[in-house]
Amino acid sequence: MKNQFLKTCILLFLFGIAFHFANAQQTYFPERGNWDEKSPSEFKINTTKLNEAVQYAKGNEYSGSKDLRLAILKGFAREPYHKILGPTKKRGAPAGLILKDGYIIAKWGDVDRVDMTFSVTKSYLSTVAGLAIDEKLINSVDDFAYNYVWDHTYDGAHNKKINWRHLLTQSSDWSGQLWGGYDWADRPPKEGGINDWKFRKLNEPGTVFEYNDVRVNVLAYSLLNVWRKPLPKVLKEKIMDPIGASTTWRWYGYDNSWGTIDGTKMQSVSGGGHSGGGLFINTKDQARFGLLFMNNGTWKNQELISKNWITEATKSSKANANYGFMWWLNQKGTRHWQGLPEHLFYAAGFGGNFIVIDQKQNLVIVTRWLEPSQIDEFVTKVYEAF
Repeated sequence: MKNQFLKTCILLFLFGIAFHFANAQQTYFPERGNWDEKSPSEFKINTTKLNEAVQYAKGNEYSGSKDLRLAILKGFAREPYHKILGPTKKRGAPAGLILKDGYIIAKWGDVDRVDMTFSVTKSYLSTVAGLAIDEKLINSVDDFAYNYVWDHTYDGAHNKKINWRHLLTQSSDWSGQLWGGYDWADRPPKEGGINDWKFRKLNEPGTVFEYNDVRVNVLAYSLLNVWRKPLPKVLKEKIMDPIGASTTWRWYGYDNSWGTIDGTKMQSVSGGGHSGGGLFINTKDQARFGLLFMNNGTWKNQELISKNWITEATKSSKANANYGFMWWLNQKGTRHWQGLPEHLFYAAGFGGNFIVIDQKQNLVIVTRWLEPSQIDEFVTKVYEAF
């Protein structure tokens, strides 16, 4: 009787291992320069409905100018002293990819075209912070930033309270100026004027969410000081080369965002294209990045960024239930997509740039130049095909 019980336990154990490896191997990881495609019907996905979703994305193009310099200046016209400080690029037409288990099951537009991606860049910046945590360059996201960056960046009683978590969740209320940009002038409140914004009462770090590119750039500058080498180089070596990304992507800062570290002149990159700069990248490379996160940081059998980091990065923050470490979350809150799974998380950028990730469905959706107000309807149409 005992022997039979033992045999049963062993068989169940072996079955569990086999099941684990079968599941682990069902995700396909494309080689550089090559990507296999499959029909949606192979995954029991309704091809007609998926095509309807694609047509919806193509038919709801971002309404702003294709000259993104003009679109930026118009979009942020109410900001005092706003200037274009980094490169911009005229955009292409709508484009996108939908991946199931790593295979392309739908695509539209020019998926090899390099375009600006605006605040999607923030999710890449967050990843560079995660790599610093994984490599113990930063001991904890709850460490005070001034202990790592000891110049004037975190001077003052308020700024000294700011830790890495506050920077990553956009709840630091950092006060100051960087590269000529003032925190209070960046995306100011709808009420009041310059004196109201300039002499506002500062919020306790971690308590109030405020989307603010100057503070994001403070994070980028702080990470540059931690890594002691340009962040695009870190991203290339640690993430983009191992996942087989092309050589066409670029990550820019501003004309004046240069400093010297260890005797070498380096550019501090921006976390978006609000003033120009940020990540310029094609749709396929965005999809590879999304596939890495769908698979919890592992590409094939190599862990590039820890699963623990991805888990922490996609948790609701205290100041905003829909925001983690520079990833948007489909939790119930002000940005909840009704009728869609709450476990979804996504990167989002100006002009309708999105990387949507569903780890339970093994699904990645990349869409570019979709009218931003139509993203939840588009994703809903994709899910209707399942």
